[in-house]
Amino acid sequence: MGQQLIKSSKKNKNFKLVTLTENKLINKSLSGIKPELNSDKAFKKIDIIVDFTVPTCTLEILKIATRLKKRVVIGTTGFTKKEEILIKRFSKYIPILKAGNMSLGINLLMYLTEIASSSLGTKFLSKVFEVHHKHKKDYPSGTALMLGKGIAKGKNRDFYNLIGKKYLNKKTFPYGNKINFNSLRKGEIIGEHEVKFSSGKEIITLNHEAFDRALYSEGALSAAKWLMKKKTGLYSMRDLMNFK
Repeated sequence: MGQQLIKSSKKNKNFKLVTLTENKLINKSLSGIKPELNSDKAFKKIDIIVDFTVPTCTLEILKIATRLKKRVVIGTTGFTKKEEILIKRFSKYIPILKAGNMSLGINLLMYLTEIASSSLGTKFLSKVFEVHHKHKKDYPSGTALMLGKGIAKGKNRDFYNLIGKKYLNKKTFPYGNKINFNSLRKGEIIGEHEVKFSSGKEIITLNHEAFDRALYSEGALSAAKWLMKKKTGLYSMRDLMNFK
């Protein structure tokens, strides 16, 4: 995603790439910029930070951004409930847009998932399936968890109380009274997500497939442009797309 963000930012006239950072020193330049460690010095001259890293790194960046009063777009996934609470606290001091997926299509899928979950009611059980490239470490994906939250919201239930079993690389997996997840890791697949609702008599399927990683970086830059006009708070792609 870092490489893709560099490409997309160079094509987007609304942005100028100023700084690249990593959590370890890299002795080579990327697009004429040598990556630095996360620090006040690295972020001092920028207007907004776009973060696709790992949770510990994101929290480090948020501490620095809060000191410098910088806006942050977070595309990182895999946060614990405790880390989610910390992000919400940081948003009291700076504008933050956080999304488990920056794709406009995925965020529409989440919205449709909420509507379906609400409309179908308790007689339908649900489950979430996702496929990503073999290099992705966290599972379920941040997007799969987003979709799970959409199911929970549609039922007016707490998501963390509805999390069921988390499977990895299973050919099939069951529906349950809670939301079960199955993650498949293979090849170089960019991302496939599927939500299923079943009453035992019929099945409703909602799905999305990504073909080009640029859709995530372009979505992140759309989020960054939108966030530049916002006050302190925690936002999502749902806010950007003006879903009710």
